[in-house]
Amino acid sequence: MPSLPLSLQYSNFPFKPGATATATTTTTTTTPTHITESPHLQTLIQTLNLQPHIEGGYFVETDRNALLIPNPFLTPQEQQRQQQQQQRGAGEQVPPDAGSESWRNASTTIFYLLTPQRPLGRFHRNKARTVHTLHSGRGVYVVLHVNDDVVLQNNDDDEREGGDGGREKVRIESFVVGRDVAKGEKLQWIVEGGKYKASFLLDVGEGGGLGSTDCAECGGLLISETVVPGFDYRDHDFLEMARLEELVSSEEAKELEWLVRKE
Repeated sequence: MPSLPLSLQYSNFPFKPGATATATTTTTTTTPTHITESPHLQTLIQTLNLQPHIEGGYFVETDRNALLIPNPFLTPQEQQRQQQQQQRGAGEQVPPDAGSESWRNASTTIFYLLTPQRPLGRFHRNKARTVHTLHSGRGVYVVLHVNDDVVLQNNDDDEREGGDGGREKVRIESFVVGRDVAKGEKLQWIVEGGKYKASFLLDVGEGGGLGSTDCAECGGLLISETVVPGFDYRDHDFLEMARLEELVSSEEAKELEWLVRKE
């Protein structure tokens, strides 16, 4: 199994503050009680009213569409119960309830910011489709295509050699988001529902490389995310290490471990 791109390996990650960067099993970090961002980023965080996000980084919800739509993620059994309830209530003027499992807001939008002190967005997934739009900075996104029709499969020889033979493996996609579109950097990208994604900050270095690790001179990665149907924590979960090991090869799991949220 070939190694992952150099940019996905923790040893080449330019930001390793104890605040959020969790390494492989050979590295231990601690969480400080106070995180100090650069004056520029502090102003940005305060102006946009950004708050720490459970995935890492900062966020603020800027829009939640008041239009409610039926929850498309209900199981067939749940959908049947919903239809039965609607039939029993036929003729009654009962407004949809935004807090009900049966309904979702049509869309939501947030600002999301990665900084040198909070540089990682841990692996997670949403049931809903997410459209990302870049405002400033550079970063890397890693997407595990869990529900793709096409998967990678190791052969029986791998199993005999002590590998992960016979187990289906998902495709791993990684790409840089930034303004150098001539080099393939993305200004806009979409992650379909059900796929695990993680992200981390890159320094805006000369030549599009990782650049220096002097965080005093680094900015953040600021994007917008629009989720359709709207974001709901009931539609969100984190990737656990045991699940990662099921989805990818053992070598890939070791290289991606630092992007998995630790309990």
